[in-house]
Amino acid sequence: MLLVPQFSMIAFAAMLEPLRAANRLSGRELYAWSLYSGDGARVAASNGIGIDVDGALEDCPDAELLVVCAGLDPLRGVTDRRIHAQLRRLARRGATVGAVSTGSFLLAEAGLLDGRRCTVHWEYAPTFRARHPRLDLVEDLYVIDGPVFCGSGGTAGLDLMLRFVEREHGSELALRVAEQFIHPRIRADADRQRMDLSSRYGLHHGKLVAVIRAMQSALERPLDMTALGRRAGLSPRQVERLFRRHLQVSPRRFYRRIRLEHGRTLLIQTAAPIVEVAAACGFESPSHFSRAYRGEFARTPSEERGRVARHAAGRRRAGRPAPVLG
Repeated sequence: MLLVPQFSMIAFAAMLEPLRAANRLSGRELYAWSLYSGDGARVAASNGIGIDVDGALEDCPDAELLVVCAGLDPLRGVTDRRIHAQLRRLARRGATVGAVSTGSFLLAEAGLLDGRRCTVHWEYAPTFRARHPRLDLVEDLYVIDGPVFCGSGGTAGLDLMLRFVEREHGSELALRVAEQFIHPRIRADADRQRMDLSSRYGLHHGKLVAVIRAMQSALERPLDMTALGRRAGLSPRQVERLFRRHLQVSPRRFYRRIRLEHGRTLLIQTAAPIVEVAAACGFESPSHFSRAYRGEFARTPSEERGRVARHAAGRRRAGRPAPVLG
């Protein structure tokens, strides 16, 4: 496993623990693993915990499988040609090469996702699409495409590795491992990463959910209330009533909030000019976007970026990884 600075600890554990449990429950050493970093130095996870590694990636012997584990800083080291060369070397020698969380960025930069389906943690999907518009990015929990795989992060690695255990040692052992972790269902690759809209918003009205889904699919070119209602067989007045009754907010305010949250993600994760971010979330001008953004988050887009930069610089000076900004 290649650990990238600020890697996700939960994604890391979710990939390794099923293998440890498979060894324990089978009474045999079915799996062995080692850890590497780009330079062989200790790596800090996003929660600040440091992990010692066995060496630099260039010292990694031929392996059956290599996983790139990243996290909060998806662009950290993605242009390191030495790492690209090592990943391609392992792939040429027959290793299965994969990624978890934002490790997909490194695989993409190394050219290992060309012509393949891939996935990444949902929070970083907009950044990934902007950087690699030609790649076939899907929203699946995980993707296995020949000798290359991607896990979206979080607990998805558990399901991904259970799939490997099942394929190599049978479903009975995979189910025993799942039960060991109180994991009642081994999720399929096509399962979605995020909660369905009904669960996320506590809704049980199918037509209201359909309107929200239409909003989420049209951020760059917002739909008017007539078009949104048409998607669910509702009139504009019915749309208004449903939002106020079930969500205590007008549909226009709700829609604007979704677009602004998308803009916030782009501001934090990308270096795109504010004018491009404004356009990507359906605002006619940067000034309109800035006013709406300040009304929602109590700071302007420029102030948001400055805040992120100051936090990151402060954490680097203190030798700590950058925090998740809420």
